[in-house]
Amino acid sequence: MSTMQQDQQNTPDAASIRKRSIIDCDLHLAPLRGGYNALKPYLPRFYREQVETWGARVPGQNAMYNNGGINGSMQGRKVPPGDEAVMLDFLRADLLDKYNIEHGIITGMDYGINTTPDTEYAAAICSACNDYTIEHILDKEPRFKASIMIPKQDPVKSAREIDRVGSHPGYVQVIVSNGADKPYGHRHYYPIYEACVRHNMPFGIHVSMEGIGINPPPTGAGYVSHYAEYRLARAGIMMTHLASFIYEGVFELFPTLKVVMIEAGTLWIAPAIWRMDEDWKALRHHTPWVKKRPSEYYREHVRVTSQPIEMPHKKDMFLPMLEAIHADECLMFSSDYPHWDFDSPVQAFPKLPDELRERIFYQNAAELYGLPQRADNVDGGQG
Repeated sequence: MSTMQQDQQNTPDAASIRKRSIIDCDLHLAPLRGGYNALKPYLPRFYREQVETWGARVPGQNAMYNNGGINGSMQGRKVPPGDEAVMLDFLRADLLDKYNIEHGIITGMDYGINTTPDTEYAAAICSACNDYTIEHILDKEPRFKASIMIPKQDPVKSAREIDRVGSHPGYVQVIVSNGADKPYGHRHYYPIYEACVRHNMPFGIHVSMEGIGINPPPTGAGYVSHYAEYRLARAGIMMTHLASFIYEGVFELFPTLKVVMIEAGTLWIAPAIWRMDEDWKALRHHTPWVKKRPSEYYREHVRVTSQPIEMPHKKDMFLPMLEAIHADECLMFSSDYPHWDFDSPVQAFPKLPDELRERIFYQNAAELYGLPQRADNVDGGQG
């Protein structure tokens, strides 16, 4: 059920929630106007002319698993005509001010650039997107923070891009698609993690592009037929990345690295880490470099965003499941604005204990991204 329509009510609980500023960890805003055409001023002439002649030339998932895509963005919103400045004013009113968002994390643009075999072109598009984001968003609205787009197909070029823009105060993490030709624990990606550590930035994985372009099928049994199946397959791929990080020993090699799993669901993590703990105990001689239980690596190194969060049929199961995934340390609120399955901060969760709500809606993200405490310090910062 979409919360865009539910969010019109103004109950006392909702009013109380809105008084507390929050951090939203999954916003899709760039480029604000014009799609790839907006990036042309930031591209070398060679690629600018290619975009003008042939279009973006980037694989996309909408043709295969139509999830609304561009048509689904801003659904139910009456967006005024105008340039980037007009759009930014709209976002201030419709998002930041409406939901009292103290910081909003932009999680990249079209992840299709992570699926093209032309790594030079991918690198140029990622750089253009990062420069556009600085000029039109980060330097205009300090409440927005952003994720560095990288051409993950080429880890060396990716590391250079992180080094190029990683010192900008508006960038707080690196972002890639969930779809990948190798699990992310593979040593192929080490140059990216070295750059993340240099800049003290988390490595964010956002669902998208599974089975698209150069990526393999979204399941071990091949391609699925419908978008509902595809959404479920995404969680399985994210689980593979999680296991890969742990069993390949990435967190031993990069002890300060943090990983953020974005928009792949949440509560499935509990049985996944339970299973990994059991298998590690039985098979630890296969991976002697894994020195701690997988659940410990998860708790220390992994953070997960809430949207879409699974709701058990029995309400009394919800809080124990949050405890099982260490939500007080690892779970961060996200809305996925402005997509069709957007989760309103007012409606996304049932009533939570104040301290847990504070951790999920603000503190966990503030600690991960190095963001300051609430400016208004409502209720002493305790929710």
